[in-house]
Amino acid sequence: MATLDEQIKTEIGKAVSAVVGQPVDSVQVQPTNPEFEGSHTLVCFPLTKLTRKSPEETARLIGEELTKGQLFSRYNVVKGFLNLSVTDPVWVSTLQNIARLPQFGQTVPHGREVMIEYSSPNTNKPLHLGHLRNNFLGFSVSEIFRALGYTVHRVQIINDRGIHICKSMAAWQLFGNGETPESSGIKGDHLVGKYYVLFDKQYKKEMADLAARGVPEAEAEKEAPIMKLAIDLLRKWESKDEATLALWKTMNGWVYEGFNKTYRQMGVLFDKLYYESDTYLLGKDEVLKGVQQGVFYKKEDGSVWVDLTQDGLDNKVLLRADGTSVYMTQDIGTAILRFRDFPNIEGQVYTVGNEQEYHFKVLFLILKKLGFAFADKCYHLSYGMVDLPTGKMKSREGTVVDADDLMKEMLDEAENQTRALGKIDEMTDAQAHELFDMVGMGALKFFLLKVDPKKRMLFDPAESIQLQGHTGPFIQYTHARIQALLRKAAELKVSPNTDALDLSVALDSAELQVIALLNSYPVRLQEAGRTYSPAVVAAFAYDLAKEYNQFYQSISILGETDKAKVNLRLCLSLTVGRALKHSMSLLGIRVPDKM
Repeated sequence: MATLDEQIKTEIGKAVSAVVGQPVDSVQVQPTNPEFEGSHTLVCFPLTKLTRKSPEETARLIGEELTKGQLFSRYNVVKGFLNLSVTDPVWVSTLQNIARLPQFGQTVPHGREVMIEYSSPNTNKPLHLGHLRNNFLGFSVSEIFRALGYTVHRVQIINDRGIHICKSMAAWQLFGNGETPESSGIKGDHLVGKYYVLFDKQYKKEMADLAARGVPEAEAEKEAPIMKLAIDLLRKWESKDEATLALWKTMNGWVYEGFNKTYRQMGVLFDKLYYESDTYLLGKDEVLKGVQQGVFYKKEDGSVWVDLTQDGLDNKVLLRADGTSVYMTQDIGTAILRFRDFPNIEGQVYTVGNEQEYHFKVLFLILKKLGFAFADKCYHLSYGMVDLPTGKMKSREGTVVDADDLMKEMLDEAENQTRALGKIDEMTDAQAHELFDMVGMGALKFFLLKVDPKKRMLFDPAESIQLQGHTGPFIQYTHARIQALLRKAAELKVSPNTDALDLSVALDSAELQVIALLNSYPVRLQEAGRTYSPAVVAAFAYDLAKEYNQFYQSISILGETDKAKVNLRLCLSLTVGRALKHSMSLLGIRVPDKM
């Protein structure tokens, strides 16, 4: 069965052809501007070449033709825009069609594949606020693509080797005294992060001591004893020194255990993990092949570079003089390995902050120069940084906004507000804590996802948890309100029956607005996938909740005496509840039945 939008485009096409006297290839139809009456608008300016009349007269003639049929009740013309109002029976029929599809908006699986990378942390510190936006964004995009029928491979690259983890290892060797997560009671990733901060403090102290003795800054940076120890550990690791590898495995194991607890609280998951320690050697091999092929060049000190000046970029190091690899080396190897593992993927999406835009331009260009056709299938999902009202994060100084701490604060605030409102008196402790988790995490996720990914944003925890406004809890409360209405209806022996919807019922404008919004869901989902933007889904969920609340407050539902209208309003409520639950699930957010 054709959707309403498809029917509208077909009817408009027929009417335009009738007016101009010849077939028309395509027509431009868009949602009506909210300040005007109507739901669909035909842009008539392009048609004036065929009608040889003014845009206004062209719109009037087409409007007259369209209102002869059963689809449109009236029209209005604003300059060259023809605003069309769909008849009430068509809207009721549209609601019926939507209500019969529990997963309305979702595309039937078509077998096409895509890979989405997110999180991708370093193993020298815990996850922070920036990782929250990254994980929520990547996971939500993967859910959107799944809803659009794709087979999605959710992956991350764990940066488990390199100078960063060697810094934590060096500090632990010097100051750790055998400390472990068990002996200290500190979560594993936090413990390793503690030594990363200790490294930085000791490094600054040693550089200051060297500077006081007259050593130039550039030399002091290299000669500081703790930095020399970290670099020595990196060399030993690459030469597979057993003691160094054992310490590396132990400390990374602490981190992974800590990360997994954080991921569980976030509600995100991965289908496959890639490790830099497994991919960097493949990257080094490809770099050395590139030297032989003349794609890259080697300097006198033995370092390997690529010259991208002809492409408007600069020279980029791919291997250091001592033969150790850089991030780019690893990313080359990882990309190649992924397309070997999943040869049918149509694209590989990298969810990484916008400070790495240049890095990915270089990566994709290098892959193309190496002759890999899949380079054109790589996409950088760039997103802006997250600030708090207190200012920017600085991880090396130990002032990072920790993801675990922030999530706990959100859950605590959800509990405080819920208890203050007295909403949990009839709940068990387990039910209450599940509600606190839904509301706290829902507030956090929605606030971080409602902003276009490309934009830098300010996260205000206090604002995000409010029950009113553009927030997750507002939408969750709307869903709970609908479920309470349906429970009360059941107590009165009244239940929504979509098969019994009366197509002759006259619609109130508030009802019409809600049905029109529901009808727009598949288009909004397609837009979210096309733009890699969960903000589009978040906007839909908020708009729908807001319109439903206006309907709920202005029109009687169970107090209505006309049974046909009661049934329609209950069917409308049921369908809105389903759409809110589905759209919020694409953001990784659960909605409660009671709140």
